[in-house]
Amino acid sequence: MVRTYDFGEADRIVVLLSREEGLIRAVAKGVRRAKSRFGSRLQPFVELDVQLYPGRNLALITQADTVAYFASGLIDDPRRFTSACAVLETAEALAQAHEEPALFDLAKRSLTQLREAEDPYAPLDTFLLQAMELAGWGMSLFECAQCSSKGPHHAFHAAAGGAVCVHCRPPGSRDVDPEVLHVMWLLANGADASQLNTPQRAAMVHQLTRSYLQWHLERKLKSLQVLEEV
Repeated sequence: MVRTYDFGEADRIVVLLSREEGLIRAVAKGVRRAKSRFGSRLQPFVELDVQLYPGRNLALITQADTVAYFASGLIDDPRRFTSACAVLETAEALAQAHEEPALFDLAKRSLTQLREAEDPYAPLDTFLLQAMELAGWGMSLFECAQCSSKGPHHAFHAAAGGAVCVHCRPPGSRDVDPEVLHVMWLLANGADASQLNTPQRAAMVHQLTRSYLQWHLERKLKSLQVLEEV
């Protein structure tokens, strides 16, 4: 489940990310009452098996059973919790624009990794990079995004599509260590980048990944902004 918000006196709108149907918005009747039959199951970071009755604008949740609970190990750590919120917020934003069944499994795997990783930046950035690939927003990290000249290159520009060569770099491009782009490529392709990913490179990877995502979404994500303050 991605998020919820209150509806009426006792109901709640639930936003679900599903493997086959993408985003589903449904109403859970009476869930805010103390004796609700749904209990605490309808919360973020819970994988659910739900039964839905289709409606004109919103489906109606008639049954919800817990399949997996991811909150343990996340909610007690501000950085892990905020990173997990960023995974769900990004998944919701991308699912609105692109119906991609693999996004569900990617988000689920990322929440599991966030519970286990020492530094939540790596699994979060891995999710962001791979989710953008699924959405068709993959960035160029070796070849120049403009002229396709072979790298490694030393500049990055989100609007240009990623790495840019010295001849193509637009005004406002960021100077970047090519090894940072190498780390991003490894993460995007599911490879182990731990030997290359120093704290300084990890911070730059996160900055570039975040800027690229938010440029494509044309808005800032609240959870990513909060993460910078944690």
